[in-house]
Amino acid sequence: MKVLIAEDDLHTREALIEILNDEGYETLAAADGREALKLYTQQKPDFVCLDVMMPDLSGYDVCREIRRFDRHIPIIFITAKSEEIDKVLGLEIGADDYIVKPFGVKEVVARIHAVSRRIHRSKISEGEHVTEFVMCDLKIVPCELRAYRDEQAIDLSPRDASILELLFHNRGKVIDRNTLFNECWGLNYMPDSRSLDQHISQLRKRIEKDPHDPCIIRTVHGAGYRFEG
Repeated sequence: MKVLIAEDDLHTREALIEILNDEGYETLAAADGREALKLYTQQKPDFVCLDVMMPDLSGYDVCREIRRFDRHIPIIFITAKSEEIDKVLGLEIGADDYIVKPFGVKEVVARIHAVSRRIHRSKISEGEHVTEFVMCDLKIVPCELRAYRDEQAIDLSPRDASILELLFHNRGKVIDRNTLFNECWGLNYMPDSRSLDQHISQLRKRIEKDPHDPCIIRTVHGAGYRFEG
């Protein structure tokens, strides 16, 4: 999962990057609000962590702008502003959670997991067809954003779950790159083969028994990806 971190304090920004990288997330870092919006537009992250007080544009401004285009992407404020009115404002303009500094490592990771699952469940309740299904020896439960192998849980991002569901429901068929981008990244995303290949590679490392000889997500050279079923 790709997480955008917008934080003007270098030490806090580096701490968040380290925390999330250790958990296997890909991170994008911005030192101010304007840079954060630029990265959001160009990279289309799966999750956004915002400081409130930043140069150029505040975290509130960034949140409002993102919500103009995307009402589903999870957004968390991580800030030193601890007054109740600040939390209320952050939640009212579209944030999904609000963490007050100083924060604990486990708290940040747990909040990100919880918000991701909650957002995905809300999308399902709006009518998106997502059910529990099995791919080889892996059970995928999209509403939990988890997969299970031998009762061991593997956390998934919303995009991971969408990719697996798309391949499952089209088992035996080749899913080309444009279809993957349109279905799992969104129609407004500018296709980037490198981003797709990197995402598939990282997903394989977590769900395949042997990422170098995958049985769930197979590459069809020059065409796309396929789940044999």
